[in-house]
Amino acid sequence: MSSEINRFDGRAINECRPITIEPGFMPNAEGSALVRLGDTHVICTATVELDVPRWMRGRGTGWVTAEYGMLPRSTDQRIDRRRASTSGRSREIERLIGRSLRAITDMAALGECSITIDCDVLRADGGTRTASITGGYVALEQAIKSLQHKRGEDNRVLTDTVAAISVGIVDGRCVLDLPYEEDSRAEVDMNVVMTGSGDYVEIQGTAEAEPFTAIQLQEMLDLARIGCDSMKNEQLDALVRGAESIT
Repeated sequence: MSSEINRFDGRAINECRPITIEPGFMPNAEGSALVRLGDTHVICTATVELDVPRWMRGRGTGWVTAEYGMLPRSTDQRIDRRRASTSGRSREIERLIGRSLRAITDMAALGECSITIDCDVLRADGGTRTASITGGYVALEQAIKSLQHKRGEDNRVLTDTVAAISVGIVDGRCVLDLPYEEDSRAEVDMNVVMTGSGDYVEIQGTAEAEPFTAIQLQEMLDLARIGCDSMKNEQLDALVRGAESIT
């Protein structure tokens, strides 16, 4: 797989945009992170409630869910706040974030409480859902540590890390981490969610024009693995920095 540089922003096809995660960005929350993935910026905030949805009460297990929204001027045109919060796209992304985080959470070990991850997009330049998952994990980890500190517990609630990245085919080539300029004209657009140990949580891929081949699919998955590894490394660094700021 050639990594020749020929993209509009000068990146190689197997190179992510610059990624930074600032832990503890919202000091009033049990967990939070500001994620900057190129020009996509998302605040992820975790809130712990000592209750679960009615249908889960009495089981002794917990619940992790997510909400997602784009601020009115996160794009070049104003997004109506009320319509955006109820759109089918927002609901679909919320479910994706929730599924991704629940995949690495031991609900029995969490106990009977709920953690909601709010993902608010400040600036959107492609990859908002993948940035939300990546930052959502950091916020979730912090919230669980906070909860365990209050309980005096040290059991393992998170079974792995989880991160996500976009891949696609642009101008006939498989590329990693699509900004809006590429995403808007991609022949194939795909989002890949992976655990830190390399297992897949979800793969969402669509051909916008011509179908893609099994060889192209494998090339995109190989690129996604590179991208998710980069996200994982930044997640772990952010959690270390967050822990150091507390001690």
